[in-house]
Amino acid sequence: MNRYLAPFAALVLVAASTPALAWSALGHRLVGELAERQLSPEAKAEVARLLAGEKEPTLAGVSTWADELRSSSPEAFKRTAPWHYVKLSEGTCRFERARECKDGDCVIGAIEAQRDILADAAQPLEARRDALKFLVHFVGDVHQPMHANHRDDKGGNDYQISLRTPLQPEEYARKHYADGVMGTNLHSIWDYYLLASRGLDFDAYADRLATPWPPKKTPIGAPAAWATESCGYVEAQKIYPKSHKLDHRYLDAKRPLAEQRVRQGAHRLATLLNESLAR
Repeated sequence: MNRYLAPFAALVLVAASTPALAWSALGHRLVGELAERQLSPEAKAEVARLLAGEKEPTLAGVSTWADELRSSSPEAFKRTAPWHYVKLSEGTCRFERARECKDGDCVIGAIEAQRDILADAAQPLEARRDALKFLVHFVGDVHQPMHANHRDDKGGNDYQISLRTPLQPEEYARKHYADGVMGTNLHSIWDYYLLASRGLDFDAYADRLATPWPPKKTPIGAPAAWATESCGYVEAQKIYPKSHKLDHRYLDAKRPLAEQRVRQGAHRLATLLNESLAR
């Protein structure tokens, strides 16, 4: 297992336990890396200044920080957990802010609030640094269809799946993997298996997806639109399979959409940062 894929398997069962995680480390790192390649020189310099001192001072390097709060700062994670997703109206993809994002506690409200903090040069450096780290993660989250879902199953966490796959989990999770079959759920399929099953290392995968999406002059829209767009794919792309037993055929069929969402998220994140960090 290469140096990038090794930690991803460790997130699979964590993602299976809560709707507060989306895209594995691989997906989030790809969004961060592809976005950084699209930054203006001015934005790139400010990102470098804000992230100075981080263990890996890049957008990819901080892309999983919001999830890592679960272990590094449980109280902060408990407070921010609702910021990772939005549950849209049952049976529709309408966003009703008063009901679904009360007090800004959803991924849409979080993106809007953290963008405002980042764009305010009067804010303390630490606040803007954390806002940047949150934004990298949450823009990735909102582009994962299971994180802007309208079904009542905790973002696919309650939709159990038996997946035949050669991708083996880490040792602690092997009790869920036997004879080439992984007991998991639909959230984890979208979180991890769709991208990891491409079989590329990180650099090769980033290069494969590096073409900006969509063309730079296309307006990126607002976070609420990104969420309803994700939700729309749930039915339009038949994300929920009829069978609970899956294999590579489902992964191969749905991977292009997952990769499209990574590319779209990266482009929109880059545009948001270029606008927020312009002077």
